[in-house]
Amino acid sequence: MFDSLSDRLDTVFKKLRGKGSLNERNIQDSLREVRRALLEADVSLSVVKSFIDTVQQKAIGREVLDSLTPGQQVIKVVHEELVHLMGDVNSELNLAAQPPVVVMMVGLQGSGKTTSTGKLAKRLLEKNRKRSLLVSLDVYRPAAMDQLVTVGESAGVDVMPTKPTENPRDIAKRALDAARNGNYDVLFFDTAGRLHVDEELMEELSDIRNIVNPTESLLVADSMTGQDAITVAQNFDEKFGLTGIILTKTDGDARGGAALSIRHVTGKPIKFIGTSEALTGIEPFHPERIASRILGMGDVLTLVETAMEKVDFEEAAKLQKKLQKSSFNLEDFLSQMQQVQQMGSMKDLVGMIPGMKNAIKGRESQLDDSKLKRIEAIILSMTKAERKKHQLLNASRKRRIAAGSGTSVQEVNRMLKQFVQTQKMMKKMGKLGPKGMFGGGMPGIPGMGGGGGMGGLGGMMPQGFPGFNKK
Repeated sequence: MFDSLSDRLDTVFKKLRGKGSLNERNIQDSLREVRRALLEADVSLSVVKSFIDTVQQKAIGREVLDSLTPGQQVIKVVHEELVHLMGDVNSELNLAAQPPVVVMMVGLQGSGKTTSTGKLAKRLLEKNRKRSLLVSLDVYRPAAMDQLVTVGESAGVDVMPTKPTENPRDIAKRALDAARNGNYDVLFFDTAGRLHVDEELMEELSDIRNIVNPTESLLVADSMTGQDAITVAQNFDEKFGLTGIILTKTDGDARGGAALSIRHVTGKPIKFIGTSEALTGIEPFHPERIASRILGMGDVLTLVETAMEKVDFEEAAKLQKKLQKSSFNLEDFLSQMQQVQQMGSMKDLVGMIPGMKNAIKGRESQLDDSKLKRIEAIILSMTKAERKKHQLLNASRKRRIAAGSGTSVQEVNRMLKQFVQTQKMMKKMGKLGPKGMFGGGMPGIPGMGGGGGMGGLGGMMPQGFPGFNKK
């Protein structure tokens, strides 16, 4: 998300950084480019006008800080206003009510309500130890009920059985009793959607709202629809009343106009964004972190939080011992690479590292997650002995591995070359002791203290990153 906007703003601010001093004309010219970039990102015209006016007033009227150049000062103002535009702080789910806390998920068909319901329930179970009960109120599409059952099973949460012949209002009453009797912490209602907002839909939702008295009423909106998502949010809020918004499919939205506009237009906070189709592909919406990503400043806090969730610390400790003994092998390489994959896509991880986006400019196409999968297939096609001692890999063994992994001998050789480079780097860090790998920071996370490894993420990229060839 925001890729095109981020690239445009980076070009604008590069010109600003190069100026020793700024005047009103410089600033106005730059903000004209910012305005154009925001409009191209599908940000609402009223939002753009308000944003530019505020930034211009602050940039021209503010004294330049001693620690910042004039160009940096303007960027700082833009960052502050982007944060304010998107809501200043993360707005969490309200779980303080008497259990079961009722959450109604509303939205149009195809926006991702069912999947988002499962994602939130899974997140609450794993992070907050909250037991959730999922209930489908979509009696108009029997497949929707089956889908929620499938999602619930994958997420490891309970789903109350429902039938298409039941009335949604009766299901809601029965679900309340089931959640109370089952001592559930949270009760999620996956409501029916339509292709557009209509009176029949709103009447049904209002009736259900009056029955269940939800603590949270969350609109699930497809970010890729841009301005349409904002219109939908306005309609739902006016006719039904919302407490927050979940933006889905942000991984496929290069513009990000909905995220920048929806809070300003509706006054309702974006609480979560969907980052992938996987049930783990959801994250809280932090305006300050998102603003930093847009301006190419990285997002170290989210990187650290992701690592805390995904990194196996026992494995990291074992790796540290291996590093000190200089015995890092292909099995370790595979293990660390798999942990990198669990943290998210390479493109997302690179975007969280300050300065890395500019460092790899022009080579973004190499950040291809499919390359990691091919490397994984190659290593898994080796015998245990070969993984422990790659020197055993002669020409015939390489041909066998290439055939078994569906790759070529050239790819096998390329992977081995990358591994040897990573192995040398790991040995150097191992000789430095604990500070070399951990540096008092996050185990295996580059730049978090000592510039550690994570199987090729080490050295702050891109030299050792699996699948990323430095040219």
